[in-house]
Amino acid sequence: MKSAHRAGADSDMFKKILIANRGEIACRIAHTCRRLGIAVAGVHSSADRDALHVDLIGESIEIGGATPAESYLRIDAVIDAARRTGSQAIHPGFGFLAENAVFARTVEAAGLVFIGPTPEVIERLGDKASAKREARAAGAAVLGGSELPSRDAAEVAATVRGLPLPVILKAAAGGGGKGMRVVQQLDGLMEAIEAAMREAKSSFGDAALIVEAFVERGRHIEVQIVGDGHGEVIHLFERECTLQRRHQKVIEEAPAVNLAPALREAMLGDAVRLGQRLRYRGVGTVEFIVQGDSHHFLEVNPRLQVEHPVTEEVTGIDIVEVMLRIAANEGLPLRQSEVQMRGHAIEARVCAEDAAQNFLPSTGELIAVRFPTSGVRVESGVRAGMVVTPYYDSMLAKLIVHAPTREAALDRLSGALGETQVHGVETNCAFLQRLLALPATRDASFHTRLIDEVLAEGGQGTGSAPLERLAAAAAWWLLDARRSSKPFGAWSALDVTGWQMHAGDDRLTPVPALLLRSGGTTHEARFGAVSPESEVTVQIGTERVRLALTASAGSDWRLRIGDCHEVLTIVRSDDAVFVQSGGTAHTIGVTSYLSQVATGRQASGQLRTPMMGMILKTHVEVGERVRAGDVVATMESMKMEMRINADHDGVVRSLSVQPGQMVERGLVVAVVESEGAAE
Repeated sequence: MKSAHRAGADSDMFKKILIANRGEIACRIAHTCRRLGIAVAGVHSSADRDALHVDLIGESIEIGGATPAESYLRIDAVIDAARRTGSQAIHPGFGFLAENAVFARTVEAAGLVFIGPTPEVIERLGDKASAKREARAAGAAVLGGSELPSRDAAEVAATVRGLPLPVILKAAAGGGGKGMRVVQQLDGLMEAIEAAMREAKSSFGDAALIVEAFVERGRHIEVQIVGDGHGEVIHLFERECTLQRRHQKVIEEAPAVNLAPALREAMLGDAVRLGQRLRYRGVGTVEFIVQGDSHHFLEVNPRLQVEHPVTEEVTGIDIVEVMLRIAANEGLPLRQSEVQMRGHAIEARVCAEDAAQNFLPSTGELIAVRFPTSGVRVESGVRAGMVVTPYYDSMLAKLIVHAPTREAALDRLSGALGETQVHGVETNCAFLQRLLALPATRDASFHTRLIDEVLAEGGQGTGSAPLERLAAAAAWWLLDARRSSKPFGAWSALDVTGWQMHAGDDRLTPVPALLLRSGGTTHEARFGAVSPESEVTVQIGTERVRLALTASAGSDWRLRIGDCHEVLTIVRSDDAVFVQSGGTAHTIGVTSYLSQVATGRQASGQLRTPMMGMILKTHVEVGERVRAGDVVATMESMKMEMRINADHDGVVRSLSVQPGQMVERGLVVAVVESEGAAE
């Protein structure tokens, strides 16, 4: 990537900066700083002590507890960290304090440089209602809705009732899909407002909302602008961000396709004029919603965007370097005529979430992590051994590809997702591959509701793993048990399978040895004897597979079934085996049949937490009657709210949690006893 330094400019570059963020963006900023010879320091929470960004940056100050409010949102602690590390400037990355005018002003008051827009501009743009007024003054069309943000739920509700539906609630102080709710009907309005406010407060430290008309089937196009702070503003063209879920971008690309030249020029012009009006300093993104041949202003993100790499790939410009040079008073490092686009770039966000469970966030230890190494730009903040916690966003990595054509870029990105291996948590990689293969994605006829419509059709990988994968997982478990068992133990000999009930040929145990769980289905597994060549017959349910599984390099295993050979990656975490090959990953729960028999069935009516997180609210009391589907408790994980519902009619016999309590996955929240069960 070419340098953004204009020839002949005098350099007053920083000697050292503090990166006030975490994860992949902290690593990304550090990469450019190191290339420019700038020393870096970082900050981290107590939950991030062993995080990749802490090790990569090298010098980091622990600034508080696990939650953002206790750490990354603490202005005083960040300023103190900058002073202690001798930093001259602070780069906020995105999220957390990046759009906080109070933070930017405090940084400057401390004699440090804020690498971003001026506090005044953040105030005018960071508040979405104010940004709409600025856009209107710059000549851009805006959507109807609130003129002022509000922290009063009743006031927000009154605004909603005064507008035609649907409308969207938006956090006034930030973006990234946090603090957003679409209101299609007035039923449940106050609950939606309160949930949006909680998310906004948790993510940005400010619960204020605005209300805006909601365009259901539009395209989301954004323009990257760069300004010198003195009125000179240029654009780095546009990005397509239409593929979204829960108002969060999933796939981004540059340039936008199937866009009329006149419409493109109109959006670029609106974005530059708005930047000129504000005498914008640094980089920012002006976002628009497009319907047909018309466009409306949505908001400005006065910061670096998650998806900035696609613009870097097509222009060859390092946007982080541009930010640094402008903040160091070097002026605009390039002219509009120097900005050219080449080829097509696409980015996919790899997140810790389970598509089969309505994209439930997934937490836990990363047992194995392997990203593609050829032809793909990978930006990640994780590695094997790290724990994905519920405190932060679920994004694990970004995969970015660049190719001469859009078709080639789509193919390359799909292949890169297939090569990606993240075991220990569920990821959205398989879903992303399906999304890239959709006809509407391929021909760019998509709209912002496409993913919701795809999800409504079902088929998000909820089925069980194929027979061969189940058999491979079972065989691997048997081999692992034999390796780790004591001499002459139940699993140690070649001709026994844990039960020691027979010997010779491939006769199967009369009773199951293992229970395999996949896609909501439980399968019984029986084994024959293991041959010296590691061949074994595995019966899954009523079907038999004769296979050989031999160790290869690392976590790779060679699987042979008949004359078919392939390499699988197989790793284990507690009672789960992760099997991946050919771009498809399966998480298969494995339990010893004897253990299951010994423990018996789970107590009826136990409602458990689906993952690690914080209890926000309990909705019932002990002794209260509930119906199937009633909300018993609401919890938060990875800045997302989820409900724990009763699965049958009954009476609440116990309630084991309270608001504010951190809970582990699988904790019993309540016991709902069916009516008549005790009679």
